[in-house]
Amino acid sequence: MFELRLVEGGLLKKILESLKDLVNDANFDCSATGFSLQAMDSSHVALVAFLLRAEGFDHYRCDRNLTMGMNLGNMAKMLKCAANDDIVTIKADDGTDTVTFMFENPSQDKIADFEMKLMDIDSEHLGIPEAEFEAIVRMPSAEYARICRDLSSIGDTVVISVSKEGVRFSTRGDIGTANIVCRQNTSVDNPEDATVIEMEKPVTQTFALKYMSSFAKATPLANQVTISMSSELPVVVEYKIAEVGYLSPYSLKTLNLSKKQSLKWSPYSLKSEFVEERKPKVEIEPETKSNGEADASVETKPESETNGEAEVMDVE
Repeated sequence: MFELRLVEGGLLKKILESLKDLVNDANFDCSATGFSLQAMDSSHVALVAFLLRAEGFDHYRCDRNLTMGMNLGNMAKMLKCAANDDIVTIKADDGTDTVTFMFENPSQDKIADFEMKLMDIDSEHLGIPEAEFEAIVRMPSAEYARICRDLSSIGDTVVISVSKEGVRFSTRGDIGTANIVCRQNTSVDNPEDATVIEMEKPVTQTFALKYMSSFAKATPLANQVTISMSSELPVVVEYKIAEVGYLSPYSLKTLNLSKKQSLKWSPYSLKSEFVEERKPKVEIEPETKSNGEADASVETKPESETNGEAEVMDVE
């Protein structure tokens, strides 16, 4: 049997709201250590992981490891039926294909329960390797969300550059360009308002703004966000959820503006590899004259060699 009880039920609502537009279906892993999820978006560009530790719940019971497949949109609809201050209980019995959500108001004079069918989702659990990042930026999560929102109105990609001057967010679009620089600022009364930069060497990477903006939907979960970057690794955007756990979306390096190249990614290494793709040569059959001889005037020419360079695919 699996059962968890969370007094701050609004926390689960915020988590689902931040994930449901990025991931459709996912397996929730229940174990003695906690309640966790790891899933990729449909384009296999972003990987999302969250963990709510067992000790962070008011009550937590997991007799054996259990995997529950759920549609995140439907789960969010269930949790919308709970008030933000309701106590949320999630139950699943061994051998059943349903999960039960129970909501109690703080005075416990009203109890509502909802049952949802589980899904059989075939997914692979990826091992996320430990990595040493070249630059780590900690900044107010609301400021990060505001930057993503502002830049999205100008362009589709964001160039994040970390240097001794600070962290720069840049974009370029049809209507113009935008540059936002956040300098290190630790002399503030509230530590959560500080911007802290730890850097071994300067790093510059380019990402799709739609994914960075999707990550910013987790802003209500934490006052600070941590952005970890290395030139050969995906960016990690992480939100610490109080004392309960963490939510960490992983975004791949999706664009290289200096070249138009296709992207190949190995999910086991969490590294991006740019690979040029050539179109196959088109074989042209020579025309045959009436006497059965081939017409030597017809030349065969590869379709891809229009100007001496191979055509390559764009990455959305």
